[in-house]
Amino acid sequence: MQLPVLGLDPSLRNWGIAEGLLDLNTGELSSLNLTLVETKKDDTKGVRQNSKDMVTAEELAAIVYPLARKAKVVFAEVPVGSQSAAAMKSYGVCVGILGTLRALGIQIIEVSPDEVKISLTGDKNATKKQMIQAAVGWYPTANFPRERGKATGRIVDKAEHVADAIAAIHAGVRTPLFQNLIRLFTEAQTP
Repeated sequence: MQLPVLGLDPSLRNWGIAEGLLDLNTGELSSLNLTLVETKKDDTKGVRQNSKDMVTAEELAAIVYPLARKAKVVFAEVPVGSQSAAAMKSYGVCVGILGTLRALGIQIIEVSPDEVKISLTGDKNATKKQMIQAAVGWYPTANFPRERGKATGRIVDKAEHVADAIAAIHAGVRTPLFQNLIRLFTEAQTP
């Protein structure tokens, strides 16, 4: 049985998304589609900052919600705090969007940054480059963000966000919560 899943690496400016099909018999992830949602800071004068922030949150939600509704399970690397006002704003928007998904009845399995890094590299101190290299090693034909958008271009550093979204899936399938969900899905399919 193949289960549509979604991996998320939430961020205000670079939100990584990995969509795929998880085979519950083999544990393999296939039909991987990667998306990096890049929002731009609005420097328009005369517009309140909170209005600009609402537009950014709406832009992110408009992309994430439809994808989450298609998935049976969403795996998300949930942000863990901040050390500045700007980072706290990002944290608030991301957690708000994830909380809204949950309020809509969408199953979210939370994973930590350490679990994400360990799931792909085996090292909780893995660098961004190591995460990208590991993700490309697992899924060499996936549509990672590339230089100038060219299919043959160099994979860009921002690919770390989609690599983390992939890793969120890898980490999430190891959780006890997901293992319980698998049993429920399997039992529901058995006549």
